[in-house]
Amino acid sequence: MEQVQQPQARERILAAAATLIAESGADAASIRDVCTAAGVTAPTVYHHFGDKRGLLDAVAADGFERYLAEKRELRPSADPVEDLRRGWNRHVEFGIRNPALYGLMYGGARVGPHPAAKEGEQLLRRIVERIDDAKLLSLPVDEAVQTIHAATVGTTLLLISDPDAPGVRGLSERNREAALNATLITRSSGATRGLPAHAEMLLAALAQAGDTPFTFGERAIFLELLARLTTHPHSEGES
Repeated sequence: MEQVQQPQARERILAAAATLIAESGADAASIRDVCTAAGVTAPTVYHHFGDKRGLLDAVAADGFERYLAEKRELRPSADPVEDLRRGWNRHVEFGIRNPALYGLMYGGARVGPHPAAKEGEQLLRRIVERIDDAKLLSLPVDEAVQTIHAATVGTTLLLISDPDAPGVRGLSERNREAALNATLITRSSGATRGLPAHAEMLLAALAQAGDTPFTFGERAIFLELLARLTTHPHSEGES
């Protein structure tokens, strides 16, 4: 019976702590309050989590699992740049829906990232690598990943901490496009028009395509020409 009760007690403690954190914040969620809400004694909490820091880390890990479950549902499309936009939007939306939990996951006094954050960064890296395969990155993959990640987290934390600040309306979209413009060869927003935009879209599509009617050499030449078109300063508005 004890083997069955122990996991149940741990889950009750986690659920109670998550609820209290959502209602009052991490600082206000005391071990005593968690014990009362979960119907356990303090030694049970210490047995499972060591101390309050261990409990908060476990709640954050549970939050990352919820966040990653949503991210895993997203299937790659033919356009990795749009996948990146979609991932940014999901990230910000999760933070706004779960402000206290997000602050525990990405904010606070933690030194270094939470161990559970690694998979989220790997998901971002895979999208950025697809963009790099399409020859659309202006930075090395590592630098692009960190630039986008920092911009996403910083934007989300700001929206959580001061959602009614002047100029905050549309902030996520503005920062998202600024991050893309800082990491991509060309502007990839819907505002991009003309031949560079078409060349960029074709580059992305070819990077994801399987068989094509081109030989290896023809494909390489075609990709090189398309990449040149995306950065040609006179390719828009030419007569």
